[in-house]
Amino acid sequence: MSPDPSPSPWLQAGRFAFIALYAVTALVALRWATSNIAQVDPQNAAVVVRMGTLDRVQNAGLLLAWPPPFERVLLLPSAESVLEHRVTGLARSAAARAAEMSSEDDDEAAPLNDALAGSGYLLTGDAGIVQMDLRVFYKVIEPRDYALQREHLLPALDRLVTRTALAACAARDLDTILVARPELVADSANSAAAEQREKLRGELVQSINARLISLKQAGNGLGIEIARVDVQSSLPPATVGAFNAVLTASQQAERNVAEARSDAAWSVQQATQAADRLLQSSEATAAERLAKAQSDTAAVQQLAQAMRDGVDPGLLERVYRERIKAVLAQAGSVTTVDPRDDAKLILSGTE
Repeated sequence: MSPDPSPSPWLQAGRFAFIALYAVTALVALRWATSNIAQVDPQNAAVVVRMGTLDRVQNAGLLLAWPPPFERVLLLPSAESVLEHRVTGLARSAAARAAEMSSEDDDEAAPLNDALAGSGYLLTGDAGIVQMDLRVFYKVIEPRDYALQREHLLPALDRLVTRTALAACAARDLDTILVARPELVADSANSAAAEQREKLRGELVQSINARLISLKQAGNGLGIEIARVDVQSSLPPATVGAFNAVLTASQQAERNVAEARSDAAWSVQQATQAADRLLQSSEATAAERLAKAQSDTAAVQQLAQAMRDGVDPGLLERVYRERIKAVLAQAGSVTTVDPRDDAKLILSGTE
């Protein structure tokens, strides 16, 4: 009996190719079967869509889902993640910026139309104009609504924030939005405006969240909640120069007033010092004259008191004799007359 002939090389190659194809197919099938089995990170949440319908929400942990097309997995930010979005609806349009640049280069350029001129500007309650750069920080609180509105979320959020900013600016004056006049910051009367500026961010957050709740109640919720709003307010470039000129004039006026007050205070100080010197000098001179007058009249007062009391009847004659010598010594000549003599005394002089 003859041995079996060995298989041909082509048959062996076909067998190996079949085994390899079978192995690859098995690996692909295994990869497909486990494609939706994954670990969900803490900063994400997974929404499982079964045959086009939202089925369940999976938080951080191991996710077990059927492979596509039976189930599809959408990774969304978790409720603890805070997302940032810059509102573009309040920014000045590129056409307006280009028109402004061309008008600066060409002095004879035509003025901007109303649409371009008002692009990016908000009107305040006191007929002022302000620019606002808003950045909103939001969190996903309803993954199902977020997954449904994901493609339309940012445009809808832009419209909500723009509408809220328009209403907030219309209800405020310019000083309660930004510091347009820094010279009034230290004024006690401007403390209410400063408090309103501090409350602006909180009011924007409350108003936007209220509108989001209204959309949720109407069945069109976006699934997000605003956590914070950053506001950067500024004046239009055309008005900055005017405000700077007013501020410079106000500061110069304040400096002039301060210098005038300093000069006035120095003049008052010098006048007060001169008045004090005059008063001290007058008081010293008066005290000296009073002491001299009291010294000069002391003897006369003693004599008058003695005469009133009658304690020394001959005191007046003694004082007369003591003082008459000094008086007569100052005279050029002295003529004495006896009071008991009846002779007549002829004095020279005009009739």
